Amino acid sequence: MYSDADAAALYDLLNPWNPDTYRGDAFHHHLVMAAGSVLDVGCGTGSMLTYAREHGHRGRLVGLDPDRAALDRARRRTDIDWIEATAAESDTRTEGGFELAVMTGHAFQVLVTDEDLRASLQAIHAALAPGGRFVFETRHPQARAWLDWIPANAADVVDAADRPLRTWHDVESVDAGVVSFVETTADPDGTVLRVDRARLRFLDVAPLNGFLADAGFTVEAQYGDWQRGPITPTSREIVTVARR
Repeated sequence: MYSDADAAALYDLLNPWNPDTYRGDAFHHHLVMAAGSVLDVGCGTGSMLTYAREHGHRGRLVGLDPDRAALDRARRRTDIDWIEATAAESDTRTEGGFELAVMTGHAFQVLVTDEDLRASLQAIHAALAPGGRFVFETRHPQARAWLDWIPANAADVVDAADRPLRTWHDVESVDAGVVSFVETTADPDGTVLRVDRARLRFLDVAPLNGFLADAGFTVEAQYGDWQRGPITPTSREIVTVARR
């Protein structure tokens, strides 16, 4: 079997944080470095905040995630506060007053139900100082990114323990903007080691902005790519900067 700790380590290999290489990482990194206090909602293994600290950030950095195995990796860095909690719990666990809150890696899309989305946005709003900003990205539903989540696009990797692995995805359903899918981790011969199921919500611009307004946010800017281009009929991303 492939443990939660193994999976967290594999995530770091498959999703390295590198603003010099990835435009999305650079977009967030510049905002983080310019803010005196940052709340990373859905921080996972903590790569973004760790990178910021390593590159000179001296302010308050707090990472929030309900995944204990991921936080175990994040906590190797002891000069950052790591909190095991969901987004909806952030207002009672972080003490608030942040200049910036972020959700990277399309983590915003794990907020599947209206109830969870509203509670999470309200909590993030409460965690920000007046005038603070919430920055996140979500895949634009018009691009139908899930069409590429097929076994034919399997990835062959070698994990941190020097084990060759193959990972792939299978979409189970697409219903009212919610995509349910399976991620499989296996030996190269196909022997299954781990199966994880997940759901992601794909919101279009208008309903997304409605949820933000209901939570008290004002949309400051929205982009269709990481170069701050406008949202167009071919955009694959909705990159949002919202202000409390």
